[in-house]
Amino acid sequence: MVLTSLPRNPLSPETDRMLVLHVVGARPNFMKVAPVYRALTNRGVAQLLVHTGQHYDANMSEVFFQQLGIPQPDENLAVGSGSHAQQTAVIMTRIEPVIVQSQPDIVLVYGDVNSTVAAALVCAKLQVPIAHVEAGLRSFDRTMPEEVNRLLTDQLSDLLFTPSEDANQNLLREGIAPEKIDFVGNVMIDTVVRLLPQAIQTRSLDLPQPYGLLTLHRPSNVDDPATLQPILTTLLEFSREIDILFPVHPRTRQRLQQSGFNQLGGKLHLLDPLPYLEFLGMLHGALFVVTDSGGIQEETTFLGVPCLTVRENTERPITVSAGTNIIVGRDMDRLAGGIRRILGGQTKIGQTPNLWDGMAAERIAYTLVTRYRPVAAASAN
Repeated sequence: MVLTSLPRNPLSPETDRMLVLHVVGARPNFMKVAPVYRALTNRGVAQLLVHTGQHYDANMSEVFFQQLGIPQPDENLAVGSGSHAQQTAVIMTRIEPVIVQSQPDIVLVYGDVNSTVAAALVCAKLQVPIAHVEAGLRSFDRTMPEEVNRLLTDQLSDLLFTPSEDANQNLLREGIAPEKIDFVGNVMIDTVVRLLPQAIQTRSLDLPQPYGLLTLHRPSNVDDPATLQPILTTLLEFSREIDILFPVHPRTRQRLQQSGFNQLGGKLHLLDPLPYLEFLGMLHGALFVVTDSGGIQEETTFLGVPCLTVRENTERPITVSAGTNIIVGRDMDRLAGGIRRILGGQTKIGQTPNLWDGMAAERIAYTLVTRYRPVAAASAN
């Protein structure tokens, strides 16, 4: 980590430029930061991009930067894997000197990963303003590490950019001041809107038709063979009728090998992790998706693709109430029944939630410039 390469806040008496520092660390963050970075660039805002390296597999990070049009990070903290405590502590230790040296006007954190809460804690201690993109989401399940990250980050943040009305209500119920909350819509959908035409062109002509899509990565689903095996057995059964494509997260691949599931057979196809465009194209063309991912619940709702979520709850309830998502938990009868209905032509018809229109990043940029550029300019004089 070479801190001498980082500029200090470029604000001077001759300019009203502000400095925004973005913190990203995992695959979902990349899709969210891309449109925000672009919108701020168009407004002449100076920016620094810090990648914590929480995800370090090339297909999970570097390729995403290329496809999403994000510049190479100004800093890569290279924290790698570890327990939640270890990873959070290393991120905090390595990001503090970056923030101290660069002196940003505001730090933007994204989503609910360890990088998000670690950066927020450091900024709160340093009295640097924090904006949380995708604030207010709640599963109401504190056994999920992400839920703890969400709660803490939102309490520490000075600006909370929410993707849906239920997120606003969650924050108000927790005592967040209304003036801190800004309902901007879903910034990840901005990226889907911009890149979907390219993703469709990228989709391989060799894909079987029709096909289902499976993604699994949460420890609660993949770490215990007693939980993982019934899910795979159910999908294997349906793979006799329809091809099911399974891009395997590195964590899941390791668990499959340890559990002896790495040779599944049938038409359940194990694939390497996919770059964003390839995966989005595959998602768009799927007959159905089985997942435990939060972001995929949102993407399938926007794309109108039936989604069966193998979790007991969701922090994105709007994908159920308005969208195409159905929570099946770990009840394999419910999962099998959901797939059977889809194969029989009975699909849940959803609608696009309010402000999922591809303009969320523009709203974020407007708020940041309106609130922080005048303050920055005044401090320079």
